Amino acid sequence: MPLLVTDYSWTQTETTVYIHVPLKGTAAGKVDVVSTDEYLKVHFPPYLFEAFLFEPVNDDRSSAKIREGEAVISLSKTTNNMWRHLMRDTDDKIKKMQVRERALLKYQEKLCSESRSKAEKQRAERKYALETMMKLEQEERHSIQRIKDTERQRTTTEMETWQLRQKQRAEEKSQGKLHRDDQNKLRAEKQPQGHSGQSDRKQPADLPAPRTSRNIQVTFTPRVFPTALRESRAAEEEEWLRKQAEARRAVNADVEELGDLKEEDRNPEWLKNKGEQNKRIPALYSNRAACHLKLGNLHKAIEDSSQALDLLIPPVAANAAARARASVRRGSAFCRLQLYAEGLQDYQAALKIDPHNEALQTDTQRIQDIIQGSAAKTH
Repeated sequence: MPLLVTDYSWTQTETTVYIHVPLKGTAAGKVDVVSTDEYLKVHFPPYLFEAFLFEPVNDDRSSAKIREGEAVISLSKTTNNMWRHLMRDTDDKIKKMQVRERALLKYQEKLCSESRSKAEKQRAERKYALETMMKLEQEERHSIQRIKDTERQRTTTEMETWQLRQKQRAEEKSQGKLHRDDQNKLRAEKQPQGHSGQSDRKQPADLPAPRTSRNIQVTFTPRVFPTALRESRAAEEEEWLRKQAEARRAVNADVEELGDLKEEDRNPEWLKNKGEQNKRIPALYSNRAACHLKLGNLHKAIEDSSQALDLLIPPVAANAAARARASVRRGSAFCRLQLYAEGLQDYQAALKIDPHNEALQTDTQRIQDIIQGSAAKTH
């Protein structure tokens, strides 16, 4: 049978009741507190404190804390008045048992509701993270497709312009040849006839007709990067391509180890969706950093953004957009941690890549204003 605690103390205001229960050396992890609108129990074997409250309280606004060897329970009153006693003045065991049973039933229902709410929140967070990841990947695919379409259109335009210029040159040469032939014929017709000295002179033979024009097929050396070779940074670009090739080979090696997969499932994007993340692909870290940033996991967002930036070396035109995104995500995480100096460095790095981005200009100026305001306030 438990030992009842009698050396408790309590105080009150018109809105709140405060109860202090000594724990007699019991560790906080072994203390069980049950509270409802009309019943309070603090159980720490072999001791038990039980209170059938004088008036109902608001259980949702009440709280319990374990500190310095005692349990401090704060009960919010439903009406603003002063209680004459802490507990009801009754010895009716049946009535107390009914109150205790009702209290335990309410407490169990409250625990079940909290468990359902927690599970629903976790499901919502997982769903949001998945939707965010899918949206980011779709935006990146669209961005890559736009770059490809622009490059294809530029190349097609240049080829058409070159073909037109070649055709015009061929037509000009053909017209010049015909003009010279006409002049030669006119000179031959104007020469005098019937002179004995010239009767045996050999007449010029007819010149051959001009050759027909043809189209010349030109094949350009394929290049991964949109810049012309004379304007490129060949060493950095080759290093970037080498890293991308190593990442793809690593993904293919991982797929070969999964012998039970179908052929269409041996795709790096499929493996990424299944959690087979390759540590050499910067987009995976950058996208996960965005998810952490949305969920408030700021330190993890900084870690993944930094990993993505490390993998985006050397800096070349092909990874400029990815470097800007990773810098902004890490800078945002720094600023939300109130590390504005570090955040400003990342935003300035992104602005250097995309200097005409108005949103980046506005955010960078706002961070500078915050830093200057803090410095002025400190001074």
